Amino acid sequence: MLDEKQHIAIADELAQAEKDRTMVPLLTARFPGMSIEDSYAVQREWVRRGEENGRRLVGRKIGLTSKVMQEATGITEPDYGAIFEDQVYENGSTIEHAQFSNVRIEVELAFVLKEELKGPNCSIFDVLRATEYVVPALEILSSRIEMEGRTIVDTISDNAALGAMVYGGNPVDPADVDLRWVSALLYRNESIEDTGVAAAVLNHPAMGVAWLANKLHAHGDSLAAGDIILAGSFTKPMWVEPGDTVHADYGKLGSITCRFQ
Repeated sequence: MLDEKQHIAIADELAQAEKDRTMVPLLTARFPGMSIEDSYAVQREWVRRGEENGRRLVGRKIGLTSKVMQEATGITEPDYGAIFEDQVYENGSTIEHAQFSNVRIEVELAFVLKEELKGPNCSIFDVLRATEYVVPALEILSSRIEMEGRTIVDTISDNAALGAMVYGGNPVDPADVDLRWVSALLYRNESIEDTGVAAAVLNHPAMGVAWLANKLHAHGDSLAAGDIILAGSFTKPMWVEPGDTVHADYGKLGSITCRFQ
């Protein structure tokens, strides 16, 4: 375990890396005793600074919930990060590529809550009752820590590699669609790059949200009405470059398009 001064020092490094669009060396290589709880303490310091500087927390992201993502990263357990209002983009947005590092895209579903959701025994049924609607979303990944050899401790400290999110398509009541069978086709510059089905996320994307509520309870926190929850990717990360246009077709749930400049 690390102490509070070390948590703050690591948060300082990450804040500078975000500002400079650079990466810091692996934390686990420099702090062999660093634990998952240490990494969430670093992330909480990240969130505290954001709110102190006037940023508004609007939700959370869940990562590493599918086999395809666990295989892509070599990490076998989920994690979570924070979403601020200035990280949320509407469908059709043009997004500055240079504000991120190692930019990749993932295909997800976002849950928007109408009620508070809290652990310790949150179930899939609690999630579905508390959800106002589900909407297609893309997550933009941005890494501020070296990628080769990352562990879950590095990823959590890096706010679960969240850069931003884009939402679009048709918001649906979770009772009106079998969320397990929501599928998407992911295109870059009019060429199809990947496909996926939402059941890849823990067999049902709402299971990720239940996991999150229970994990937050262990950290003395909960999900609030109005929160946006990115439930986890059901495609592998797709690299994007300046000038790329990304399009995700979710069938009956509509589509999302964004361009990177």
